[in-house]
Amino acid sequence: MIVPWQQIEPDTLENLIREFVLREGTDYGDVEISLQDKIDQIRTQLESGEAVVVFSELHETVDIQLKRQL
Repeated sequence: MIVPWQQIEPDTLENLIREFVLREGTDYGDVEISLQDKIDQIRTQLESGEAVVVFSELHETVDIQLKRQL
């Protein structure tokens, strides 16, 4: 089930995004991107609709996924 990110408390959303970014692993690109920049990128993707917050009732988990992957 997709959960509108606007309905999530700001601190909770920040923690969800941070956990998602940290779980994604190390950046192997030419330019190192700061944690805050990565968090800002994910927030922008949520705001634009490219990414969504998904709640799994079966697993009782919350995740962020790219909309095109659903």
